[in-house]
Amino acid sequence: MSTLDRTDELVTPLTATAAASGAQASASFRTNEVYSGATADVSTERVHTVARAVLKAVHAVIEEHEVSYPEFQAAKKWLMDVGEFGEWPLFLDVFVEHAVEEVASKAQHGTKGTILGPYYLPGQAQLASPATLPSRAEEVGTPLLFTGRVTDLDGNPLAGATLDIWHADSDGLYSGFAPGIPDGNLRGVVSTDADGRFEIHTIEPAPYQIPTDGPTGALIRAAGWSAWRPAHLHLLVGAPGHRTVTTQLYFAGGEHLENDVAEATKPELVLNPVQTPSGERVAEYDFVLERA
Repeated sequence: MSTLDRTDELVTPLTATAAASGAQASASFRTNEVYSGATADVSTERVHTVARAVLKAVHAVIEEHEVSYPEFQAAKKWLMDVGEFGEWPLFLDVFVEHAVEEVASKAQHGTKGTILGPYYLPGQAQLASPATLPSRAEEVGTPLLFTGRVTDLDGNPLAGATLDIWHADSDGLYSGFAPGIPDGNLRGVVSTDADGRFEIHTIEPAPYQIPTDGPTGALIRAAGWSAWRPAHLHLLVGAPGHRTVTTQLYFAGGEHLENDVAEATKPELVLNPVQTPSGERVAEYDFVLERA
C-alpha cells in the first residue's frame, strides 16, 4: 500500500472524542461542495409548510406523552449541548438522514443509495485504477480488494467515472476525525479504466461506535439504544452527465447489520467477500448510474 506517516500520538477509540469529531463534522458541513444544496433558495411557502408540520408533530408528542416541565427543560439543555459540541451533523446524519434519503430514492434509478454520514472530507488523492488507498506503513487489518464496474442504465461502460471512497480503520476510526491518524488515510478518488472497471486495494474496516461522550451519546444511553454501526465502505460514485450515487457497502455476516444505529443498511448494499489463499479478501460490486 502507499503509505502515510503516523504521528507519535497513540490512537485508541477513547481519543476520538465527540467534541473533536463534532467540530470537524460541523466545519466540513459548512465548506463541502457536496452539501451545496443546503444553501439553495427555499420559498416562504415551503418553509412555512415544513416548519409548521415539524412543530405540529412536536406538539403532538408533548400532548400524547404528557411531557412535563422538568422533561422539557432537560430537552432544552440537551439541544443546547448538541449545538455547543458541534454534534448536529452527527445527530442528524445518524438519526434523520436515512428518512430524507428514502424520500429522494423514490425518484432515482440505478444503484441504491444510502446516507452520506458525517465523515466525508473532499479533496482526497486522485488515483487511477488499479489503485491502492493511502495508508500507514503499519496499517493493521485484513487486506481487501474491492473491484467492479461502473455503467449506465443500458449497461454501457463509463470510462473515467470516479469513486470517492473512504472508510474507517481496524479500530473503527476515520482520518480527519480522530487524533494520530494522518490526513487522507484510507481515503481516495479512484477513476475507472476504459471499460469502466476499477480495482481498489485497501483493508477491511471495522464496525464502530459513534462518539458517545457527548450529548448524542447521552441520549443513546438514556434511551437504551445501540450506538454501533456495521463495518462499511463509503462511496460517492459519479460520471459526467450522470447523477452521483451516495452509498455505503456492508459485509455479509458482519456485526450490527440488523441493529445499525443509523438505520442505513439495505439488502442490495451487502458485499460477499471471497477469501483468497494469500489472505486477501475480494469483494465485487457493480455500480449503475442514471443520466442527470
